[in-house]
Parts: sequence; structure tokens; C-alpha cells
Amino acid sequence: MIRIGILSDTHGHLSERVLNFFTGVDEIWHAGDMGDVVVGQSLAALKPLRAVFGNIDGQAVRMEYPRIQLFTAEKIKVLMVHIGGYPGRYEREVRDLIERERPKLYVCGHSHILKVIYDKKFDLLHINPGAAGNSGLHRSITAVRLVVDGEKMKDLEVLDIPRK
Repeated sequence: MIRIGILSDTHGHLSERVLNFFTGVDEIWHAGDMGDVVVGQSLAALKPLRAVFGNIDGQAVRMEYPRIQLFTAEKIKVLMVHIGGYPGRYEREVRDLIERERPKLYVCGHSHILKVIYDKKFDLLHINPGAAGNSGLHRSITAVRLVVDGEKMKDLEVLDIPRK
């Protein structure tokens, strides 16, 4: 069993409340737009970090993290990318990867809109954790916790706090 903290779109800002929400997780996944390598370094100092770069990330972040992550957590294949769309509206490359690799969990960011959607067509769970930073039009800071236990995903929890 592995407890995962998932966030995206920090844009250079890490909220103490997001970090507190991640207390007790085993890994942290960042779905892009870190905004600064210091964000990644701070998260990696807490727990093992898996991350992808996003469209606003500069060369330092892009040199540290890939654009696409495809990996296995417990027995769940995971696809993580910053910009990729959502069920019924995947970007072409992401749809091709989903068709070829058949992940059970797809994580993306970019929209600043928290979404958790089950995709019946591809039998996968799509998670966009929204935005954990202060830049953008979003009104809430959001993040997600999820437990992966073998082939099961369970105990999904959402942090949704007003942005200051």
C-alpha cells in the first residue's frame, strides 16, 4: 500500500497547508508547472517525488523532470503529463499513449480545475488535482491524496482551501 499526494500548478509557491495535507504520504506527484526548481527540491526533501514539467517551467525544471512519466505504483500503471486533456477530449499524443499503454491512472494538470473522472472507455481514473499555487484565475488551492493498494485505488481525499 502506498499513500500518494498529488498536486499541480504551484507556479513557484508551496502553501504550508498543502504541505500539511501531505503529512503521512509515501510519495508526492507533481503534474507540472512547478514554476521553480526550489519547489521540486522542497517536495523531494519531504518524500520521494515524481514530477513532469509544465508549459511555464523554465530550463532548470525541464532539465530535472521529463515531460511525460509512465510508471507503475504498486500494480497500477500510471501516466502523468502536464497538458493532456480529459476523458473524451484527450490530446492526440496522450490518447495514443493511453491506447497503447493502457494505464489505470492518468494524472495531468494545466487547467487549474480539480477534476476526478472515471473514463469508462479506457477503464482508467483521470485526476487533475487543480492548482496548488497562487497564480491563475482559480479561487481555491487544491490537491489530492490517494491510496494505491495493489490493483486498487481508494480513499481519495481532496484539499480545497480558499486562496488568499
